[in-house]
Amino acid sequence: MSSEFGKLLKISVFGQSHGRAIGVNIDGLPAGEAIDMEELNAFMARRKPGKSPLSTARKEADTPVFLSGVENGVTCGFPLCAVIENSDQHSSDYNNLRDTPRPGHADYTAAVRWEGHADMRGGGHFSGRLTAPLCIAGGIARQILARRGIFVGAHLAAVAGIEDTPFPLHPTAELFDAVAAKAFPVLDDGAGERMQSAILTARQEGDSVGGIIECAVIGLPAGLGTPMFDGMENRLAAALFGIPAVKGVEFGAGFAAAALRGSENNDPFVMEDGRVAAAANRAGGILGGITTGMPVTFRLAVKPTPSISRPQRTVSLSRKEEAELVIHGRHDPCIAHRAVPVAEAVAAAVVLDVLLEHHKI
Repeated sequence: MSSEFGKLLKISVFGQSHGRAIGVNIDGLPAGEAIDMEELNAFMARRKPGKSPLSTARKEADTPVFLSGVENGVTCGFPLCAVIENSDQHSSDYNNLRDTPRPGHADYTAAVRWEGHADMRGGGHFSGRLTAPLCIAGGIARQILARRGIFVGAHLAAVAGIEDTPFPLHPTAELFDAVAAKAFPVLDDGAGERMQSAILTARQEGDSVGGIIECAVIGLPAGLGTPMFDGMENRLAAALFGIPAVKGVEFGAGFAAAALRGSENNDPFVMEDGRVAAAANRAGGILGGITTGMPVTFRLAVKPTPSISRPQRTVSLSRKEEAELVIHGRHDPCIAHRAVPVAEAVAAAVVLDVLLEHHKI
């Protein structure tokens, strides 16, 4: 099923951006795990729209309603189902997109795949709105992991070519919390101000900008994962590419490693506090698909939002001719900063699934 991921922890996302509700089914959660609803709602609020001029003006409470799987705030072992009702849709803004698909968006491919029957109001099932249910699942997974000393954190590494300070070699849970508490998720607030200025400038010019997210998982033991096609990188990348607008994933040094010599890229093994460690962690905490015990680090490339107010070239599907498209409505000038907690959520869910598979939880 295309909207499901996980092996023992199966997570399935459902709904459309302008439908009655969106939600998530989670099968395989261990029983007896308390869910701190206040903490979960605070995590959900980090990606919520309508909080500033940096995002869409659409206002949604994004408060999950649990239909099953939780009793008295504790998981009961049965499949968990949670929904979020949609309340602030302006569907008429999308009427013209049925015939004139947005460049850079799934309007055209969805029309071909489902022969014009796909509900693409607000982006339909392809919308960033569907990341809210992902944050329910990932927010719960983060709490379960934290009780085992495993923490996930992320920050906005770059926007419009403006770079934040990268994570240190050994990021801490306290650093993750400090970034998460900020209105704009960066380590260097000065860089964050320049990023915000670039986003607002793009909005004023009827345009949008993309960004890069850096995420890290700390506290993982060495030895998790398998080689070849089902390794830790494979599992993470497959799920991370399910986040709308993600067009690239790299681990550790990533593409930069291709410009290095082996003597530069090979990461010396050293002893730290009686444990084997890597001196620079250029492998991103994974070798041969298996964790090394170092922080697992990766970056996501998030494309600019396709919905911009500048006139764009497209086609009329009914007339079979080229046309001009002017998009109306409320859209994000940059989606990357709101996707930071989504990256954390997906990473936490995948890591929890792998730990369950290895009988570590």
